[in-house]
Amino acid sequence: MGDVMTDADWAQLRELPGDETPLQMFDRTVGELGERPLLYSFETPLPAAQVAELVDGVAAGLAAMGAGRGDRVGLYLQNDPQFVIAMLAAWRIGAVAVPCNPMLRERELAHHLHDAGATLLVTLDELYRDVARAAVQADGIRVITTSARALAGAEAPVPEGTTDLLALAREHAGAPVPGPAPGPGDVAVLTYTSGTTGPPKGAMNTHGNIAFGSRVYRDALGVGPQDIILGIAPLYHVTGLVGHIGLSVASGASMVLAHRFDAAEAARLAEHHRTTVTIAAITAYLAIANDEQARGHDLGAMRRTYSGGAPIPPATVRVIAQATGMAVKPVYGLTETTGPTHLCPVDREAPVDAGSGALSVGLAVPDTSVRILGDDGTELPHGEVGEVCIRGPQVVPGYWERPEETAHAIPGGELHTGDVGVVDADGWLYLVDRRKDMIVASGFKVWPREVEDVLYEHAAVHEAAVIGVPDDYRGETVWAYVSLKAGATCTPEELKAHCKERLAAYKYPRVVHVLPELPKTPTGKILRRELRDAAVPPPVG
Repeated sequence: MGDVMTDADWAQLRELPGDETPLQMFDRTVGELGERPLLYSFETPLPAAQVAELVDGVAAGLAAMGAGRGDRVGLYLQNDPQFVIAMLAAWRIGAVAVPCNPMLRERELAHHLHDAGATLLVTLDELYRDVARAAVQADGIRVITTSARALAGAEAPVPEGTTDLLALAREHAGAPVPGPAPGPGDVAVLTYTSGTTGPPKGAMNTHGNIAFGSRVYRDALGVGPQDIILGIAPLYHVTGLVGHIGLSVASGASMVLAHRFDAAEAARLAEHHRTTVTIAAITAYLAIANDEQARGHDLGAMRRTYSGGAPIPPATVRVIAQATGMAVKPVYGLTETTGPTHLCPVDREAPVDAGSGALSVGLAVPDTSVRILGDDGTELPHGEVGEVCIRGPQVVPGYWERPEETAHAIPGGELHTGDVGVVDADGWLYLVDRRKDMIVASGFKVWPREVEDVLYEHAAVHEAAVIGVPDDYRGETVWAYVSLKAGATCTPEELKAHCKERLAAYKYPRVVHVLPELPKTPTGKILRRELRDAAVPPPVG
């Protein structure tokens, strides 16, 4: 169910062999670009040939440290060129990269690395000192560090007990890299996600998954070596992984990186480099639209701007266009689909569903099928609302060491997304709801149980329930409701601070309500539904 784009939409496709891996794409692009920049760190260009030399040096160094085929290498970095270099180096020796959100705190990082069985971690020196040092101790993980501006010539002391990334590359420059190279079916990254159920688990994105998604973005958006990508999506996230790194190596387009997102700096670099394309969360575009300094920059070259992670209100698209001139188009995909399953063609406008007012997230990309299933598991016809289920070359084979959860979420290779939507007669997909317990804040998935577990660690908390509340800026924002133990006292601000110290910034509750008792069913189950129904979002503005 659901038509793919027409032949006219895909007339400019430049198909490569379907079994090409991202590493093969990278090697081809390096050969084509040579001394032309593949990456920029702010204004500093990094020629493709230099990037390749660093990748091979780091790969040989990783092998000398004992890493090899199938081993997991953690990446706890910001949007710096070292992320790209370290990931490609891990792939070069057949290892599996484990990208970690740099906002993770000690307990969260430790969970990801332990669950993945990582033996090495590449991280920024500041992140090592502040968070990672404690997180790696229990598992004896060896650490490689780098400083944010190292490739621009800035020097910084190497934390004791760690190996410097660039020194490792220099030491092993020209050394042979052990093979064989990974194939399309080998796991490339473990991207941690809450998925459709449970706490964070590693989706096994293969080299073939990443190559397919990268080709889709390249061909659908018409990206080539003449383009420059504004790399504002987090590289650890599937959007940055495929829509930035994958798109760059597949197309030969250079990519501009700026450590971490700042609206004014992103707009300045977009103007300076005349960037032409990006894919980012809608909150990034809104931040640029709402920043007076950012709006002062010329963004006229940004002709292809796409957003995924959550449905986009049509009014938001208009606001961004009026403020910045950027015409943001929708794309839909999940961590488990390694990027895009649906997108709006460059030369079309996404329609709005008359019944729900939802902006379509796009048409199915090639070789991808979507079914809408009812509560009883039967396929529904066009126009009927149900769960969105997807099958295609981008769907992961499963979750890392989670066979039961794989069987539940991806039975027979078809991903049951947990999103509720409808496909019209022309093949456009609309998301009209989502599984109620999952929260999507600023494009990031938040599983309520994880936040509740942290609340329960507070000595004063008796019961806790966490919900998502609609928010014009974040899409949804995290609210918490708690009841206190008899005789205990605690303020909402204290509880927010407790969570903020232990959770990534997008996870901790922005609003905490202390109630005498939480609503429950007769069997004692807390009724999140009643809390959602009673929640009143703050007024706009």
